[in-house]
Amino acid sequence: MRRARLLIFAKPPRMGLAKTRLAAGMGRTEARRIAHFTLARTMRAVRACGLDAALYLAPDRALDETLGGIWPPFLPRFSQGPGTLTERLGKGLADSPNGPVLFIGTDAPDISAAHLHHAVRALQRHDAVFGPAEDGGFWLFGVNKRPDLPPLFDNVRWSGPHALADVRANLPSSARLALLQTLQDVDDRNDWKRWSRNKLR
Repeated sequence: MRRARLLIFAKPPRMGLAKTRLAAGMGRTEARRIAHFTLARTMRAVRACGLDAALYLAPDRALDETLGGIWPPFLPRFSQGPGTLTERLGKGLADSPNGPVLFIGTDAPDISAAHLHHAVRALQRHDAVFGPAEDGGFWLFGVNKRPDLPPLFDNVRWSGPHALADVRANLPSSARLALLQTLQDVDDRNDWKRWSRNKLR
């Protein structure tokens, strides 16, 4: 089996660009700080995992930024491209060769290299893998890409409780699925308060 490819979909932690729902509840300055925090933790996991990884960035001007070294310099960078999240994820999948492909964002601060390695191992025995998020979405999706796959991201209700179920419904009915540990995404003020409270226990 070809080595797994990890695609990280990210935006710079810039006011007015990242964490807009969080900014609505906590202010733009605090939202930027949290976006920087979750991005840095995700990149730490990516550095430690040693997988064949690539950054898919938006907007395009982020391709030339360093963010003080937060974007790992050894990772190739690609534009997410225009359009909806459905179209941007579809571009990432189309760019990847056949074989295991993993997608993550930067909203789950508890993601670790161990989680990513578990996902790779799951794809050795399954057709697809999800890392469920507490809100009904997912912090990771992986699939063994092959030429006859249907469009996996069409008609998905993103940023809500149906995202995982909608992607799952697009997979072939015969697909063997694996589920990883459920993690919390940080999308709004309540998410951040809940995550922070859990860390203090």
